[in-house]
Amino acid sequence: MLGRWSDLRRRQRVRLAAGAPTRLAHPPVEPPETSPEPAGPDLLHDLLPREEETEPEPARDAVREPAPPAPRPSGPPQRDFGPAGRPLNRQSPFYVGFVGAIGVLTAYGLWRLVSSLGTVFTLLTTAFFLALALDPLVAFLTRHRLRRGGAVATVFAGVVLVFVLLGFVVVPPVTTQASALVTAAPSLLEQTLTLSWVQDLDQHYQVISRLQAELNARLTDSAFLSQVAGGLLGAGQAIVTGVFETLTVLVLTLYFLASLPALKQAAYAVVPASRRPRVISLSEEIMRRVGIYAVSQVAVAGFNAFCAWIMMSLVGIPYAAVLAVCVGFLGLVPMVGATLGALLVAVVAVFDSPTKAVIALVYFIVYQQLENYLLAPRIMRRTVSVPGAVTVVAALTGGTLLGMVGALIAIPAAAGLLLLYDEVLVPRQRRH
Repeated sequence: MLGRWSDLRRRQRVRLAAGAPTRLAHPPVEPPETSPEPAGPDLLHDLLPREEETEPEPARDAVREPAPPAPRPSGPPQRDFGPAGRPLNRQSPFYVGFVGAIGVLTAYGLWRLVSSLGTVFTLLTTAFFLALALDPLVAFLTRHRLRRGGAVATVFAGVVLVFVLLGFVVVPPVTTQASALVTAAPSLLEQTLTLSWVQDLDQHYQVISRLQAELNARLTDSAFLSQVAGGLLGAGQAIVTGVFETLTVLVLTLYFLASLPALKQAAYAVVPASRRPRVISLSEEIMRRVGIYAVSQVAVAGFNAFCAWIMMSLVGIPYAAVLAVCVGFLGLVPMVGATLGALLVAVVAVFDSPTKAVIALVYFIVYQQLENYLLAPRIMRRTVSVPGAVTVVAALTGGTLLGMVGALIAIPAAAGLLLLYDEVLVPRQRRH
Protein backbone atom coordinates (compact mmCIF):
# COMPACT_ATOMS: atom_id res chain seq x y z
CA MET A 1 0.00 0.00 0.00
CA LEU A 2 2.79 2.41 0.84
CA GLY A 3 4.50 1.57 -2.46
CA ARG A 4 1.34 2.40 -4.41
CA TRP A 5 0.98 5.67 -2.51
CA SER A 6 4.56 6.63 -3.35
CA ASP A 7 3.98 5.82 -7.03
CA LEU A 8 0.86 7.97 -7.07
CA ARG A 9 2.67 10.93 -5.53
CA ARG A 10 5.55 10.55 -7.97
CA ARG A 11 3.16 10.54 -10.96
CA GLN A 12 1.44 13.68 -9.70
CA ARG A 13 4.74 15.42 -9.35
CA VAL A 14 5.69 14.42 -12.92
CA ARG A 15 2.38 15.72 -14.30
CA LEU A 16 2.75 19.00 -12.43
CA ALA A 17 6.30 19.40 -13.66
CA ALA A 18 5.25 18.63 -17.25
CA GLY A 19 2.34 21.08 -17.22
CA ALA A 20 4.22 23.94 -15.50
CA PRO A 21 5.36 27.07 -17.46
CA THR A 22 8.88 27.01 -19.09
CA ARG A 23 10.31 30.03 -17.24
CA LEU A 24 9.57 29.79 -13.51
CA ALA A 25 10.92 31.71 -10.62
CA HIS A 26 11.78 28.38 -8.90
CA PRO A 27 12.19 25.30 -11.10
CA PRO A 28 10.58 22.11 -9.78
CA VAL A 29 12.76 19.79 -7.75
CA GLU A 30 12.35 16.09 -8.41
CA PRO A 31 12.31 14.24 -5.07
CA PRO A 32 14.62 11.30 -4.84
CA GLU A 33 13.04 7.89 -5.06
CA THR A 34 12.80 5.99 -1.76
CA SER A 35 12.68 2.32 -1.48
CA PRO A 36 9.61 0.94 0.27
CA GLU A 37 10.14 0.06 3.95
CA PRO A 38 8.11 -2.37 6.05
CA ALA A 39 5.19 -1.03 8.01
CA GLY A 40 5.92 -0.35 11.65
CA PRO A 41 5.42 2.12 14.43
CA ASP A 42 6.66 5.03 12.15
CA LEU A 43 3.82 4.63 9.65
CA LEU A 44 2.36 8.10 10.40
CA HIS A 45 5.78 9.65 10.05
CA ASP A 46 6.20 8.07 6.62
CA LEU A 47 2.82 9.35 5.49
CA LEU A 48 3.76 12.92 6.37
CA PRO A 49 6.14 14.85 4.07
CA ARG A 50 9.75 14.94 5.07
CA GLU A 51 11.74 18.12 5.75
CA GLU A 52 13.34 18.27 2.31
CA GLU A 53 9.90 17.88 0.71
CA THR A 54 8.25 20.72 2.63
CA GLU A 55 9.12 23.21 -0.15
CA PRO A 56 6.01 24.34 -2.00
CA GLU A 57 5.60 22.77 -5.40
CA PRO A 58 5.35 25.16 -8.33
CA ALA A 59 1.81 25.97 -9.23
CA ARG A 60 0.48 25.77 -12.79
CA ASP A 61 -0.23 29.52 -12.79
CA ALA A 62 3.26 30.56 -11.64
CA VAL A 63 4.29 34.11 -12.49
CA ARG A 64 6.73 34.40 -15.46
CA GLU A 65 9.74 36.66 -15.40
CA PRO A 66 9.03 39.98 -17.15
CA ALA A 67 10.54 40.14 -20.67
CA PRO A 68 13.02 42.94 -21.33
CA PRO A 69 11.41 45.99 -22.96
CA ALA A 70 11.84 46.29 -26.76
CA PRO A 71 14.17 49.07 -27.89
CA ARG A 72 12.36 52.19 -28.97
CA PRO A 73 13.17 53.51 -32.44
CA SER A 74 15.09 56.75 -32.52
CA GLY A 75 13.44 59.85 -33.96
CA PRO A 76 9.87 61.04 -33.78
CA PRO A 77 7.21 58.52 -32.76
CA GLN A 78 5.82 56.54 -35.70
CA ARG A 79 2.12 56.29 -36.23
CA ASP A 80 0.41 53.09 -37.22
CA PHE A 81 -1.54 53.69 -40.44
CA GLY A 82 -2.85 50.20 -40.68
CA PRO A 83 -1.87 47.25 -42.88
CA ALA A 84 -0.76 47.82 -46.49
CA GLY A 85 -3.31 47.23 -49.20
CA ARG A 86 -3.10 44.91 -52.17
CA PRO A 87 -0.55 45.85 -54.89
CA LEU A 88 -1.72 47.22 -58.21
CA ASN A 89 -2.71 44.72 -60.85
CA ARG A 90 -0.05 45.04 -63.53
CA GLN A 91 -2.27 43.19 -66.00
CA SER A 92 -4.96 45.84 -65.69
CA PRO A 93 -5.67 47.74 -68.95
CA PHE A 94 -5.56 51.02 -67.05
CA TYR A 95 -2.12 50.25 -65.61
CA VAL A 96 -0.71 49.12 -68.97
CA GLY A 97 -2.12 52.15 -70.79
CA PHE A 98 -0.90 54.59 -68.14
CA VAL A 99 2.65 53.19 -68.11
CA GLY A 100 2.70 53.10 -71.92
CA ALA A 101 1.59 56.73 -72.12
CA ILE A 102 4.33 57.77 -69.69
CA GLY A 103 6.90 55.91 -71.81
CA VAL A 104 5.72 57.63 -74.99
CA LEU A 105 5.84 61.06 -73.35
CA THR A 106 9.34 60.35 -72.01
CA ALA A 107 10.58 59.26 -75.44
CA TYR A 108 9.05 62.35 -77.05
CA GLY A 109 10.67 64.62 -74.46
CA LEU A 110 14.07 63.00 -75.03
CA TRP A 111 13.66 63.40 -78.79
CA ARG A 112 12.83 67.09 -78.39
CA LEU A 113 15.83 67.51 -76.11
CA VAL A 114 18.16 65.82 -78.59
CA SER A 115 16.71 67.89 -81.44
CA SER A 116 17.27 71.13 -79.54
CA LEU A 117 20.88 70.07 -78.91
CA GLY A 118 21.54 69.18 -82.55
CA THR A 119 23.96 72.07 -83.05
CA VAL A 120 25.91 71.12 -79.94
CA PHE A 121 26.18 67.49 -81.08
CA THR A 122 27.35 68.66 -84.51
CA LEU A 123 30.09 70.80 -82.97
CA LEU A 124 31.20 67.98 -80.68
CA THR A 125 31.26 65.47 -83.55
CA THR A 126 33.25 67.84 -85.75
CA ALA A 127 35.76 68.59 -83.00
CA PHE A 128 36.21 64.91 -82.14
CA PHE A 129 36.68 64.03 -85.80
CA LEU A 130 39.31 66.76 -86.17
CA ALA A 131 41.05 65.51 -83.02
CA LEU A 132 41.20 61.98 -84.47
CA ALA A 133 42.49 63.43 -87.74
CA LEU A 134 45.30 65.32 -85.98
CA ASP A 135 46.17 62.53 -83.55
CA PRO A 136 48.45 60.67 -86.05
CA LEU A 137 50.59 63.82 -86.37
CA VAL A 138 50.77 64.12 -82.58
CA ALA A 139 51.71 60.44 -82.31
CA PHE A 140 54.43 60.95 -84.93
CA LEU A 141 55.94 63.81 -82.91
CA THR A 142 55.72 61.90 -79.63
CA ARG A 143 57.63 59.00 -81.19
CA HIS A 144 60.46 61.44 -81.85
CA ARG A 145 61.02 62.17 -78.15
CA LEU A 146 58.60 65.07 -77.84
CA ARG A 147 56.13 65.24 -74.98
CA ARG A 148 52.47 65.08 -75.80
CA GLY A 149 51.80 68.61 -74.57
CA GLY A 150 54.49 70.03 -76.84
CA ALA A 151 53.33 67.86 -79.74
CA VAL A 152 49.72 69.03 -79.33
CA ALA A 153 50.82 72.67 -79.16
CA THR A 154 52.97 72.27 -82.29
CA VAL A 155 50.25 70.61 -84.34
CA PHE A 156 47.56 73.05 -83.23
CA ALA A 157 49.82 76.00 -83.99
CA GLY A 158 50.36 74.57 -87.45
CA VAL A 159 46.61 74.28 -88.01
CA VAL A 160 46.02 77.87 -86.91
CA LEU A 161 48.87 79.03 -89.15
CA VAL A 162 47.32 77.28 -92.15
CA PHE A 163 43.97 78.98 -91.56
CA VAL A 164 45.67 82.36 -91.15
CA LEU A 165 47.53 81.92 -94.44
CA LEU A 166 44.33 80.92 -96.19
CA GLY A 167 42.68 84.02 -94.79
CA PHE A 168 45.48 86.22 -96.18
CA VAL A 169 45.13 84.49 -99.55
CA VAL A 170 41.34 84.76 -99.78
CA VAL A 171 40.28 87.91 -97.89
CA PRO A 172 42.34 90.65 -99.64
CA PRO A 173 41.34 89.69 -103.23
CA VAL A 174 37.70 89.29 -102.26
CA THR A 175 37.66 92.66 -100.49
CA THR A 176 39.39 94.41 -103.39
CA GLN A 177 37.09 92.92 -106.01
CA ALA A 178 33.98 93.64 -103.95
CA SER A 179 34.92 97.33 -103.55
CA ALA A 180 35.77 97.56 -107.26
CA LEU A 181 32.40 96.04 -108.14
CA VAL A 182 30.55 98.56 -105.97
CA THR A 183 32.47 101.43 -107.53
CA ALA A 184 31.92 100.26 -111.08
CA ALA A 185 28.26 99.32 -110.60
CA PRO A 186 26.81 102.57 -112.14
CA SER A 187 29.03 102.38 -115.22
CA LEU A 188 28.24 98.68 -115.64
CA LEU A 189 24.53 99.48 -115.50
CA GLU A 190 24.87 102.19 -118.14
CA GLN A 191 26.83 99.86 -120.40
CA THR A 192 24.15 97.21 -120.01
CA LEU A 193 21.39 99.65 -120.91
CA THR A 194 23.23 100.72 -124.07
CA LEU A 195 23.38 97.21 -125.45
CA SER A 196 21.39 96.68 -128.64
CA TRP A 197 19.37 93.68 -127.48
CA VAL A 198 18.41 95.48 -124.27
CA GLN A 199 17.17 98.48 -126.26
CA ASP A 200 15.17 96.19 -128.55
CA LEU A 201 13.49 94.58 -125.55
CA ASP A 202 12.70 97.99 -124.10
CA GLN A 203 11.30 99.21 -127.40
CA HIS A 204 8.91 96.27 -127.79
CA TYR A 205 8.05 95.45 -124.15
CA GLN A 206 9.00 98.60 -122.16
CA VAL A 207 11.27 96.56 -119.89
CA ILE A 208 13.33 99.47 -118.53
CA SER A 209 10.31 101.61 -117.65
CA ARG A 210 8.64 98.71 -115.88
CA LEU A 211 11.81 97.95 -113.94
CA GLN A 212 12.11 101.59 -112.88
CA ALA A 213 8.49 101.70 -111.74
CA GLU A 214 8.87 98.46 -109.80
CA LEU A 215 12.06 99.72 -108.17
CA ASN A 216 10.44 102.99 -107.12
CA ALA A 217 7.46 101.13 -105.69
CA ARG A 218 9.72 98.82 -103.71
CA LEU A 219 11.79 101.68 -102.34
CA THR A 220 8.71 103.46 -101.05
CA ASP A 221 7.23 100.27 -99.52
CA SER A 222 7.92 100.09 -95.77
CA ALA A 223 7.26 96.35 -95.62
CA PHE A 224 9.86 95.69 -98.31
CA LEU A 225 12.38 97.90 -96.54
CA SER A 226 11.77 96.07 -93.27
CA GLN A 227 12.31 92.75 -95.05
CA VAL A 228 15.57 94.01 -96.50
CA ALA A 229 16.69 95.21 -93.05
CA GLY A 230 15.73 91.87 -91.55
CA GLY A 231 17.69 90.05 -94.24
CA LEU A 232 20.76 92.16 -93.61
CA LEU A 233 20.41 91.59 -89.87
CA GLY A 234 20.03 87.85 -90.43
CA ALA A 235 23.12 87.80 -92.65
CA GLY A 236 25.13 89.58 -89.97
CA GLN A 237 23.85 87.21 -87.31
CA ALA A 238 24.77 84.22 -89.49
CA ILE A 239 28.31 85.56 -89.90
CA VAL A 240 28.72 86.09 -86.15
CA THR A 241 27.30 82.62 -85.44
CA GLY A 242 29.67 81.06 -87.96
CA VAL A 243 32.69 82.75 -86.40
CA PHE A 244 31.62 81.70 -82.90
CA GLU A 245 31.03 78.08 -83.95
CA THR A 246 34.42 77.98 -85.70
CA LEU A 247 36.20 79.19 -82.57
CA THR A 248 34.21 76.70 -80.48
CA VAL A 249 35.26 73.82 -82.74
CA LEU A 250 38.92 74.89 -82.54
CA VAL A 251 38.84 75.08 -78.74
CA LEU A 252 37.05 71.72 -78.42
CA THR A 253 39.53 70.17 -80.84
CA LEU A 254 42.41 71.40 -78.70
CA TYR A 255 40.85 69.94 -75.53
CA PHE A 256 40.02 66.62 -77.19
CA LEU A 257 43.49 66.36 -78.70
CA ALA A 258 45.22 67.09 -75.39
CA SER A 259 43.07 64.71 -73.32
CA LEU A 260 42.50 61.98 -75.91
CA PRO A 261 44.48 59.26 -74.02
CA ALA A 262 42.63 60.02 -70.78
CA LEU A 263 39.28 59.96 -72.59
CA LYS A 264 40.08 56.60 -74.13
CA GLN A 265 41.18 55.12 -70.82
CA ALA A 266 38.01 56.36 -69.13
CA ALA A 267 35.88 54.80 -71.88
CA TYR A 268 37.80 51.51 -71.74
CA ALA A 269 37.38 51.32 -67.94
CA VAL A 270 33.60 50.95 -68.37
CA VAL A 271 34.04 47.78 -70.45
CA PRO A 272 34.19 44.47 -68.48
CA ALA A 273 37.74 43.23 -67.90
CA SER A 274 37.11 39.98 -69.80
CA ARG A 275 36.27 41.86 -73.01
CA ARG A 276 38.47 44.91 -72.54
CA PRO A 277 41.51 43.77 -74.62
CA ARG A 278 39.38 43.03 -77.67
CA VAL A 279 37.40 46.26 -77.34
CA ILE A 280 40.64 48.23 -77.03
CA SER A 281 42.15 46.63 -80.12
CA LEU A 282 39.01 47.23 -82.23
CA SER A 283 38.62 50.82 -81.02
CA GLU A 284 42.25 51.67 -81.69
CA GLU A 285 42.00 50.23 -85.21
CA ILE A 286 38.85 52.25 -85.94
CA MET A 287 40.43 55.48 -84.68
CA ARG A 288 43.60 54.75 -86.65
CA ARG A 289 41.58 54.35 -89.84
CA VAL A 290 39.63 57.53 -89.19
CA GLY A 291 42.79 59.55 -88.59
CA ILE A 292 44.64 58.23 -91.62
CA TYR A 293 41.57 58.75 -93.82
CA ALA A 294 41.25 62.38 -92.73
CA VAL A 295 44.94 63.09 -93.35
CA SER A 296 44.78 61.37 -96.75
CA GLN A 297 41.64 63.27 -97.76
CA VAL A 298 43.26 66.58 -96.85
CA ALA A 299 46.34 65.61 -98.87
CA VAL A 300 44.22 64.75 -101.94
CA ALA A 301 42.22 67.98 -101.67
CA GLY A 302 45.40 70.04 -101.26
CA PHE A 303 46.98 68.41 -104.29
CA ASN A 304 43.82 69.13 -106.30
CA ALA A 305 43.85 72.80 -105.23
CA PHE A 306 47.54 73.19 -106.08
CA CYS A 307 47.14 71.69 -109.56
CA ALA A 308 44.02 73.81 -110.18
CA TRP A 309 45.90 76.97 -109.19
CA ILE A 310 48.71 76.16 -111.64
CA MET A 311 46.20 75.54 -114.45
CA MET A 312 44.24 78.76 -113.78
CA SER A 313 47.45 80.78 -113.57
CA LEU A 314 48.66 79.41 -116.93
CA VAL A 315 45.32 79.86 -118.68
CA GLY A 316 44.71 83.31 -117.18
CA ILE A 317 41.47 82.70 -115.29
CA PRO A 318 40.83 85.54 -112.82
CA TYR A 319 40.81 85.01 -109.05
CA ALA A 320 43.04 81.95 -109.37
CA ALA A 321 44.10 81.90 -105.69
CA VAL A 322 40.57 82.32 -104.35
CA LEU A 323 39.17 79.68 -106.68
CA ALA A 324 42.00 77.28 -105.78
CA VAL A 325 41.11 77.59 -102.08
CA CYS A 326 37.44 76.94 -102.88
CA VAL A 327 38.40 73.89 -104.97
CA GLY A 328 40.48 72.57 -102.05
CA PHE A 329 37.67 72.92 -99.51
CA LEU A 330 35.12 71.40 -101.87
CA GLY A 331 37.51 68.53 -102.52
CA LEU A 332 37.10 67.45 -98.90
CA VAL A 333 33.51 66.48 -99.68
CA PRO A 334 33.53 62.88 -100.93
CA MET A 335 32.13 61.87 -104.33
CA VAL A 336 30.83 65.28 -105.49
CA GLY A 337 33.32 67.79 -104.10
CA ALA A 338 35.70 67.80 -107.08
CA THR A 339 32.80 68.14 -109.52
CA LEU A 340 31.42 71.15 -107.65
CA GLY A 341 34.85 72.79 -107.69
CA ALA A 342 35.16 72.25 -111.46
CA LEU A 343 31.74 73.79 -112.10
CA LEU A 344 32.63 76.81 -109.96
CA VAL A 345 35.83 77.46 -111.90
CA ALA A 346 34.04 77.03 -115.24
CA VAL A 347 31.27 79.47 -114.27
CA VAL A 348 33.82 82.14 -113.28
CA ALA A 349 35.90 81.53 -116.41
CA VAL A 350 32.97 81.76 -118.84
CA PHE A 351 32.41 85.42 -117.93
CA ASP A 352 36.01 86.16 -118.91
CA SER A 353 36.29 83.93 -121.99
CA PRO A 354 34.30 80.88 -123.13
CA THR A 355 37.53 79.35 -124.41
CA LYS A 356 39.05 79.47 -120.91
CA ALA A 357 35.93 77.82 -119.50
CA VAL A 358 36.24 74.95 -122.01
CA ILE A 359 39.93 74.50 -121.16
CA ALA A 360 39.10 74.42 -117.45
CA LEU A 361 36.37 71.81 -117.98
CA VAL A 362 38.68 69.59 -120.03
CA TYR A 363 41.39 69.85 -117.38
CA PHE A 364 39.05 68.93 -114.53
CA ILE A 365 37.59 65.98 -116.46
CA VAL A 366 41.07 64.55 -117.05
CA TYR A 367 42.18 65.23 -113.48
CA GLN A 368 39.01 63.67 -112.08
CA GLN A 369 39.66 60.45 -113.95
CA LEU A 370 43.24 60.30 -112.71
CA GLU A 371 42.14 60.94 -109.14
CA ASN A 372 39.29 58.44 -109.21
CA TYR A 373 41.20 55.57 -110.79
CA LEU A 374 44.80 56.10 -109.67
CA LEU A 375 45.13 58.29 -106.60
CA ALA A 376 41.96 57.77 -104.55
CA PRO A 377 41.74 53.94 -104.82
CA ARG A 378 45.26 53.52 -103.44
CA ILE A 379 44.57 55.83 -100.53
CA MET A 380 41.21 54.19 -99.75
CA ARG A 381 42.75 50.72 -99.93
CA ARG A 382 45.46 51.63 -97.43
CA THR A 383 43.23 53.52 -95.02
CA VAL A 384 39.58 52.50 -94.80
CA SER A 385 39.00 49.65 -97.31
CA VAL A 386 35.39 50.59 -98.09
CA PRO A 387 33.68 49.25 -101.24
CA GLY A 388 32.48 51.77 -103.77
CA ALA A 389 28.77 51.13 -103.25
CA VAL A 390 29.15 51.46 -99.48
CA THR A 391 31.07 54.71 -99.99
CA VAL A 392 28.25 56.21 -102.09
CA VAL A 393 25.51 55.11 -99.67
CA ALA A 394 27.47 56.32 -96.63
CA ALA A 395 28.20 59.71 -98.20
CA LEU A 396 24.56 60.23 -99.18
CA THR A 397 23.31 59.15 -95.75
CA GLY A 398 25.79 61.32 -93.85
CA GLY A 399 25.10 64.33 -96.05
CA THR A 400 21.35 63.95 -95.55
CA LEU A 401 21.62 63.65 -91.76
CA LEU A 402 24.36 66.15 -90.88
CA GLY A 403 25.09 68.06 -94.08
CA MET A 404 28.71 68.55 -95.09
CA VAL A 405 29.97 67.36 -91.70
CA GLY A 406 28.02 64.14 -92.08
CA ALA A 407 29.42 63.60 -95.57
CA LEU A 408 32.95 64.08 -94.24
CA ILE A 409 32.66 61.56 -91.40
CA ALA A 410 30.41 59.08 -93.25
CA ILE A 411 33.17 57.09 -94.93
CA PRO A 412 35.36 56.52 -91.82
CA ALA A 413 32.21 55.68 -89.87
CA ALA A 414 31.34 53.11 -92.54
CA ALA A 415 34.88 51.74 -92.29
CA GLY A 416 34.46 51.27 -88.53
CA LEU A 417 31.14 49.48 -88.99
CA LEU A 418 32.68 47.19 -91.61
CA LEU A 419 35.51 46.35 -89.21
CA LEU A 420 32.99 45.42 -86.50
CA TYR A 421 31.10 43.34 -89.07
CA ASP A 422 34.23 41.40 -90.07
CA GLU A 423 35.69 40.93 -86.59
CA VAL A 424 32.63 40.56 -84.37
CA LEU A 425 29.42 39.65 -86.21
CA VAL A 426 30.76 37.18 -88.79
CA PRO A 427 32.86 35.10 -86.32
CA ARG A 428 29.93 34.95 -83.90
CA GLN A 429 27.60 33.67 -86.61
CA ARG A 430 30.17 31.06 -87.62
CA ARG A 431 30.34 29.70 -84.08
CA HIS A 432 26.58 29.22 -84.02
